[in-house]
Amino acid sequence: MSDTTWEPMWRRLVPVTALLLLAPWVAECSWGGFAGSDMLMVVVVLAPMYGGAAILIREAARRTGGGWPMIVLLAAGFGVVQAGLVDQSLFNPGFLADTEFADISAADNTRIPVLGVSAQEAISFLGNHVALTICAPIALVESYLSPARRLRPWLRAPGLIAVTLLYLLGSLLIFVDDSGRKGFLASPGQLIGAAVLVLCLVVVAALPRWRRRPAPRTASTPRPILAGLLVLVVYLGSSVLSGWIRVAVSVVAAAALVAVLVRWSERHGWGQSHVLACASGPLVGAAVLAYLVPPYSPASPAQALASDVLVSLIVVVLLTGASARLRRHGE
Repeated sequence: MSDTTWEPMWRRLVPVTALLLLAPWVAECSWGGFAGSDMLMVVVVLAPMYGGAAILIREAARRTGGGWPMIVLLAAGFGVVQAGLVDQSLFNPGFLADTEFADISAADNTRIPVLGVSAQEAISFLGNHVALTICAPIALVESYLSPARRLRPWLRAPGLIAVTLLYLLGSLLIFVDDSGRKGFLASPGQLIGAAVLVLCLVVVAALPRWRRRPAPRTASTPRPILAGLLVLVVYLGSSVLSGWIRVAVSVVAAAALVAVLVRWSERHGWGQSHVLACASGPLVGAAVLAYLVPPYSPASPAQALASDVLVSLIVVVLLTGASARLRRHGE
């Protein structure tokens, strides 16, 4: 892969810092989880864990040439690490008991006793980690870069070590903090199962096949807005359902969506504008859902509405800026 030594350090650190801060905001704030007054603190506290993971996943994919298949698979692995090993929300039936989502969680009928896992929450937690925590922030930040810089690694060895330590410390902070893991500890079997699943996802992500690029197909490529709308419809459609219906629809819709996007991405003309459109789907969907779901902590209607409007404005600014940068580069 291309070396980074020729670029000034500040040019490499700007996108790193942007991704470090954007990942936690998209993960926890873009869907209305926190009031506007709390967003800065949320970003600062969660940047080492969420932002660090996004940076490391992006670096792994860009250094090896694994591309978006590797990013998605490693994002899924991160989701299992986060929800299964760090805050252990995947196994903790009372994880949302002290939030405004307590009633929804208590009414969940998709818990699988033998695994101690709610299928609905697993779909929600892992899906949002893939779409919002990792993929959308990476696509957004890369869209602000020139084509020549977009696929280059940003960090050298010292930077990778620093970000790795930052991620580990951030994860440890959540694990030991009462408000993070909430005093819950999964069983050894659950922890081993989660670790094995993470290992499997990492192994699949490292397969050489992701580094082989098939020759572009001659079929016409759909407009970026069509790809974005398709992702948005799947995201919203899956999010508004509940119970086993949501689980079934989410699995089928996600599989179909991946198949369609993979097919389209192999066509001549697929570019960064399509990638940005796909990332815009869950980001816009989350901003829409912010008006429909409560934040974690109680808030007055006026506070909640103000926070939701703030989220919408931030999303519009981010996407408009990214689109403008792509047009500037003729994409």
